[in-house]
Amino acid sequence: MKIEVWSDFVCPFCYIGKRRLEEALDQFPGKNIEIAYKSFELDPNAERNTESNMHEKLASKYGRSLEEAREMTQNMTEQAKMVGLDFHFDSVIPTNTFDAHRVSQLANEKEVGKAFTERFFKAVLTNGQDIGDPATITELAAEAGLDRDEVTTVLQGERYTDAVRRDEAEAQQIGVQGVPFFVINRKYAISGAQPTEVFAQGLEKALAEETETPVFEDLSSENGAACTENGCEVPDKK
Repeated sequence: MKIEVWSDFVCPFCYIGKRRLEEALDQFPGKNIEIAYKSFELDPNAERNTESNMHEKLASKYGRSLEEAREMTQNMTEQAKMVGLDFHFDSVIPTNTFDAHRVSQLANEKEVGKAFTERFFKAVLTNGQDIGDPATITELAAEAGLDRDEVTTVLQGERYTDAVRRDEAEAQQIGVQGVPFFVINRKYAISGAQPTEVFAQGLEKALAEETETPVFEDLSSENGAACTENGCEVPDKK
């Protein structure tokens, strides 16, 4: 089974959804399930080195007061706690995630995509680190298992730009409106940080289909030639 996950590192519900998916996966030990992490930028035009905080950005984006923005993040913080996550929105730094996504493509190639994704979510939403900063990206990527020099080379050039754009184009093609977005076996889609049981139901359904004995519709004509262990039979001429 393969599960493709589109997400952005500054998305709180992406981290919550990731954890709920993992809770569902724990219900199916021993199953061969591949997770493929895909790039998606919620705000491709986001600035780097901004001095605004998450509450100010939310207030501006949704036309709310700072107090209303704090209420929004409090709700997300409570949901995060239910899956063992500790969000600190007062220290979250809104930033551009494009370079982080480029390096995530390298992480996927090196088969450390899972560790990379977890490390970057935690860096943003728990530790308040700036993942728009090249030095921070390099440090976090190294902690996830990547070579520092190779990460530096990626950041200094344009490598993996096309890979990020392909992921985003694919998301648009299949109708992704927001993240997180999960696709199971290219057949079932789950949008948003759904409850753990929704993920479990999707996994159960997909796994059941993988183990089903296929039933074929027979389109053969009566006079098709075939051979068995007893020899070959020539059909009657008509």
